[in-house]
Amino acid sequence: MTPITAELLRTLPLPQHEEGDNKEGRGQILIVGGCLAVPGAILLSATGAMRAGAGKLQIATCCSIAPHLGLAIPEAMVIGLPETEEGGIAPNAGEVLGKPASRAAAILIGPGMMGSESTAAVVAEVMQAAGGQTGFVFDAGALGRLQECRDQLHHPGRALIITPHAGEMANLLDVSREAVAADPLAHARQAASHLRCTVVLKGGTTHVVEPDGTAWVYKGGTIGLATSGSGDVLAGIIAGLLARGAPAIRAAIWGVYLHAEAGSRLTQRLGGIGLLARELSGEIPVVMAETAALS
Repeated sequence: MTPITAELLRTLPLPQHEEGDNKEGRGQILIVGGCLAVPGAILLSATGAMRAGAGKLQIATCCSIAPHLGLAIPEAMVIGLPETEEGGIAPNAGEVLGKPASRAAAILIGPGMMGSESTAAVVAEVMQAAGGQTGFVFDAGALGRLQECRDQLHHPGRALIITPHAGEMANLLDVSREAVAADPLAHARQAASHLRCTVVLKGGTTHVVEPDGTAWVYKGGTIGLATSGSGDVLAGIIAGLLARGAPAIRAAIWGVYLHAEAGSRLTQRLGGIGLLARELSGEIPVVMAETAALS
């Protein structure tokens, strides 16, 4: 396994954007997720995506919380989706997402999402509507039924990334969480090969794995990153880098490093325990600029 370090990132530069370029040149991102119980998850992902440099932001979430998110994230165009009685995105929401999906450079599905039947239907509909070169990141609520959408996942040239923690990986592969914890690399390789995607298996040590089994590892995570919403920020950062035009593996490796380094810098200032996920994104532009300057 190759360690993920600043030195490695020097060999994997991100897309360059010149002064004077407009927001279209940095890509449009669509983030689908949220529910009445967890409306803030999509806000964390959206902020991470924009801090990673995405040019335009679309959010699609339950219609009852859409206006509130629009006020919380004034940079976004917010799309209200049909919702279930339980407060999740309804199965027919995919019908509303065709046009937004077709114009997105990258799509993140899953932060704060609930309702497995709805998830499978929405994922299938969005993937069919998206362009062949649209990159996808699947996180949290989108992972549980991803196996059912396997036929829709693959399109020549399409970037696919999943960002599970150990419990979500266990559910995805129908094994125990203990089995994943005992050998995370083997299970990440299994998922990457089976789904033919890039896997970011999150944890105190994070593994990034390609479908051919090539693997990278980050061991420098701080305890402060083990907090509610931290994974939503990471998924947003990765999706934002995809929107900018980074290949899947570079978006994944850079995303893991930026997220972890943001946590390290906050830890140095604030201490290890008690960090808030919402604080991470503010560190990303400086970390990214400093790391890119080394390239």
